Amino acid sequence: MALDLGRCVFCAACVEACPQDAITQTGDHRMAVRRREDLVLGDAGREEVRLAAALDDRLRRLFGRSLRLRQVSAGGCNACEADTNVLSTIVWDLGRFGIQFVASPRHADGLLVTGPVTRGMELALKKTWDAVPEPKIVIAVGACAIAGGPFVDHPEVRNGADAVVPVDLYVPGCPPHPLTILDGLLRLLDRLEGSDRLR
Repeated sequence: MALDLGRCVFCAACVEACPQDAITQTGDHRMAVRRREDLVLGDAGREEVRLAAALDDRLRRLFGRSLRLRQVSAGGCNACEADTNVLSTIVWDLGRFGIQFVASPRHADGLLVTGPVTRGMELALKKTWDAVPEPKIVIAVGACAIAGGPFVDHPEVRNGADAVVPVDLYVPGCPPHPLTILDGLLRLLDRLEGSDRLR
């Protein structure tokens, strides 16, 4: 048996249904990973998320002091977009970490994708990816962008961003808390000092 946090909408139904209390929810915001398979818990005896590792040295040197992202809403409900937009408010102040959202993919270092990637948004996502200059990264935010969320296997969705573009960071949740998104971005850039820095 395994629990896929990439598909999980954090409704807690599995916690209630488990008679042995083997499944519990935590308040830990640290869930972002670099590889999709690291979101599958219980697989091969692993019970903890392998937190996101930093980009390689070359990319960290390029993106380490600043990161410009173009947000692409690929058919989502707008919850992930709302929590991503909150990061630019005075409370979170994403800019103090050198991370900003930009209006044009030509000015971006990468994409932040939300939504299950509907068939209608597939070409738009691909064209936006193509417009970002090399080197570039992709961040999938939310259960929909990771695996299709509640729309998984519907004929009108692609079950997440990595069906269309290569993903470098997966941030689970429905929607993920702004702290979870920020923690993932900072881990990617190797900007955290210690695992409890954002607790």
